[in-house]
Amino acid sequence: MIKHIPDTITSMNLLSGLMGVIFTMEGHLEYAFPLMLLAAVFDFCDGLAARLLDAYSPIGKELDSLADLVSFGVLPSLMLFKTMQLAGCCGFLSYVPLFLAVMSALRLARFNVDLRQGSDFIGVATPTAAMLCGSLTYFIAVHPGTFLDAWAGSSWFLPALSVILGLLLVSEIPMFGMKIGKGHRLLDTKRVVFLILAAVCILATVLLHMDWSLAVLSVFCIYIAENLVVAVLAKVQ
Repeated sequence: MIKHIPDTITSMNLLSGLMGVIFTMEGHLEYAFPLMLLAAVFDFCDGLAARLLDAYSPIGKELDSLADLVSFGVLPSLMLFKTMQLAGCCGFLSYVPLFLAVMSALRLARFNVDLRQGSDFIGVATPTAAMLCGSLTYFIAVHPGTFLDAWAGSSWFLPALSVILGLLLVSEIPMFGMKIGKGHRLLDTKRVVFLILAAVCILATVLLHMDWSLAVLSVFCIYIAENLVVAVLAKVQ
């Protein structure tokens, strides 16, 4: 029974993602993002359980990728699609966010066979792109009338965001991870800078009484931006 515990947790990740998809298509984005967060918790816990119980399996690895594709690939792309539809953009461009789901599938498939990726990543991780899209669409759904809502109603903002994130998913840009692995130095300069900036964003959100989703959005925007800056600086040196 013990060896099935990680797979059971992974299945809960998949179930959370599926429920998020249902709520999204019904227009309830305010419920879809919390379900994405729940899926992320299960995604973290299945790996932790596998390590603690020494219950790794080839099936578990494949199941994890399939669950991640739904929760962090299909779900965020549909949230962007539905946000555009709710904003009145129902033409061809409203389908461009589905590009994110396709790139997420390619990203997850490549991750499974890319031996370069362990504690750190090559390209943006699918949960990172998903959290950015999920927090953005959640904020737009629960706070209509803001500038982000106006941008979502345009025909270019969310499609452009989908294409940019999709390309970053399959890019060769190195991205630092926050997991502690064997021989992995966690607290180097770039990670310390990120943690400080993330703490400032969270504190500002609390002190200014802003919606919590803005903290999530800001943290993941900072993470991607910092990695891009580090990659550019590494190129010019």
